[in-house]
Amino acid sequence: MTPELTALALAALLQVVQFALMAVPTNLELSPGKTLSPRDRKRLGGDIQDQVSDKTARLIRAWENHFESLALFTIAVVVVTLAEANTGFTAACAWAYLIARILYIPAYYLGLTPWRSLIWLVGFLAAPAMLIATLIPSSG
Repeated sequence: MTPELTALALAALLQVVQFALMAVPTNLELSPGKTLSPRDRKRLGGDIQDQVSDKTARLIRAWENHFESLALFTIAVVVVTLAEANTGFTAACAWAYLIARILYIPAYYLGLTPWRSLIWLVGFLAAPAMLIATLIPSSG
């Protein structure tokens, strides 16, 4: 398996870990009637994030943010892989993405400003960098 695919597999598993990190405190802080419901805002009395602690709400947002960023990263890995354009650079980008996503969780949870945003930016830029590298013809 290529480094890019390995990083993608680990990023997907990180999503599972993030689910647990978010779901456990959410379920501890809210009643089962809320967490097991269809979560209609009217029934809940607002958004779930407004009813949990600030740190648990941050874990929810970090989990949701990973879903959003994972889509672009997945596209980048698929393009690199199908184009057989794997290089040391694309591998480094893939690992930078994964490391940034791992670091993003505690940075967001702890409210580390501006570090959370800078860590997010590193992870975000990794995917377009991989795509651009794939579009540039190699001299080999």
